[in-house]
Amino acid sequence: MSISLRSLILLPIWISMAQIQQGGPDETEKSTALKDLLSRIDLDELMKKDEPPLDFPDTLEGFEYAFNEKGQLRHTKTGEPFVFNYREDLHRWNQKRYEALGEIITKYVYELLEKDCNLKKISIPVDATESEPKSFIFMSEDALTNPQKLMVLIHGSGVVRAGQWARRLIINEDLDSGTQIPFIKRAMDEGYGVIVLNPNENFIEVEKPKIHVQPSSDSSDEPAEKRERRDKIPKDTKKRRDFYEKYRNPQREKEMMQLYIRENGSPEEHAIYVWDHFISQAAAENVFFVAHSYGGLAFVELMIQREAGVKSKVAAAALTDSVHNVWHQEAGKTIREWMRENCCNWVSSSEPLDTSVESMLPDCPRVSAGTDRHELTSWKSFPSIFKFFTEASEAKTSSLQPALTRRSHRIKHEELSEEKLHIDL
Repeated sequence: MSISLRSLILLPIWISMAQIQQGGPDETEKSTALKDLLSRIDLDELMKKDEPPLDFPDTLEGFEYAFNEKGQLRHTKTGEPFVFNYREDLHRWNQKRYEALGEIITKYVYELLEKDCNLKKISIPVDATESEPKSFIFMSEDALTNPQKLMVLIHGSGVVRAGQWARRLIINEDLDSGTQIPFIKRAMDEGYGVIVLNPNENFIEVEKPKIHVQPSSDSSDEPAEKRERRDKIPKDTKKRRDFYEKYRNPQREKEMMQLYIRENGSPEEHAIYVWDHFISQAAAENVFFVAHSYGGLAFVELMIQREAGVKSKVAAAALTDSVHNVWHQEAGKTIREWMRENCCNWVSSSEPLDTSVESMLPDCPRVSAGTDRHELTSWKSFPSIFKFFTEASEAKTSSLQPALTRRSHRIKHEELSEEKLHIDL
């Protein structure tokens, strides 16, 4: 019969408690003290003593994984999908391994955006100095010059970065469902320019500088009582303290600090910055947004901050399981009315795709994305979104047509009147 490490750690304490409970009332205080000690022991931290080093490969090949022809991540030797619980009973280590793989996936998707989709990586802020923190977005060659259509993609919150909808889908399902690449390729095939936002790249992490405290040259600065107490600490007590510290944090990770990127310190700031410096200056007559989850909230905030500009350029916005709230974000009546006419939110639902779903909010219509999984809503609503954009373009064209006809008729009437005037003269 195997005995767990946790049991071995606690066994002496349990024995002591049993012995105390057999004693008289004088032992009550000791029992209370032991219970208090047990309540303060962090067993997860103690279990780290057997944790392997947090030293992981920095390439897919190092992990012995690769994407097959279907875009599925598979082990290069066994052909099996990714296994999270690579080491039993080591959840923290498995999580760190998963995060390390996720960072490699992010870089892999960036490469696909540049090499497979022919997008350009654009550094922001546009006027950043050499030394300040920077982020970036991706744009097609014609993003700012395409006179007809521009598509803007915004992902949700969390660990995802430009070009991704959900890291979990990329690792456990495939690249099509988890990335924005199918949207980008179809958009470019249909004549759209493309801009891919990167709203979660808000800061860079650097190691905290170590502060060296110089000991005082005059030991008399320390109170005598404190110095005496320190000197009286038994050696055994110091050993136990050092022993516990070893188990509490056996793999001390570097202490990091965050340096925020100017004017891009949040997804909302990022959306406004990209609008001001790129989208608003694009030549496209019609701009279309696809925004997932928190990306929908960022889009609504953009509307609030740049209402006139958004209304003049954006033809339609497709939201997928958006977490926006027009009441909490204090979106005005004119914005809510515009959203009812020009937005649609494909939400997670067990109903068939495009089935109308009741909403408690007075903003855009809600329809089913054809899945009850939040992270899959963008992929499952993919065909409906492009149909929605096509219909929005056609509706805008047809609404302009009568005005053009009337204007042409008016011009012709004026020309005829002028001709008649010349004849009469």
